[in-house]
Amino acid sequence: MDIAFIVAALIAVAATVRVITCYNIMHALLYLVVSLLAVAVVLYTYGAPFMAVLEIIIYAGAIMVLIIFFVMMLNLGLETAEHEKAWLRPRIWLVPGIFCVVLLGELLYLILQNKQPAAGIQVVPPKQVGMALFGPYLIAVELTGILLMAGIVGAYHLGRQHKKTLHRFLENNLDT
Repeated sequence: MDIAFIVAALIAVAATVRVITCYNIMHALLYLVVSLLAVAVVLYTYGAPFMAVLEIIIYAGAIMVLIIFFVMMLNLGLETAEHEKAWLRPRIWLVPGIFCVVLLGELLYLILQNKQPAAGIQVVPPKQVGMALFGPYLIAVELTGILLMAGIVGAYHLGRQHKKTLHRFLENNLDT
């Protein structure tokens, strides 16, 4: 087995274990991004560069930014502002940063090596993937998008802070 695959797989496993064991949600999300980047390197070592790029763009990029934004949107207040300051300490970013530097070095090594995929693997062009997703699987793609949006809207409404309001008749009675 290739050493790049082994290193990427070990980083993916270690980062995923940290996702499960972290108490702070932002730390867990940071390790989840590292895990998704490691999976992209594993996909690249298997000869699927297009899937590796999709893994980075869609999962590690767009969806994780959306989740991080959503988590931050729900935690409003002075207490969470202090937590956000604590998240910016270098101690928190050190291990995920080291993992990402190792993965970047590994990916550069693999790209510069220009190694061909194993025999028997058929390369699927991006046009064919797009035609499959937006052809026979169009309804599944649309339903997945609707399901994700419904989950985000539902979680926002369940998690937001409600301002306590009194009926206008009760407000008048409290003043007297």
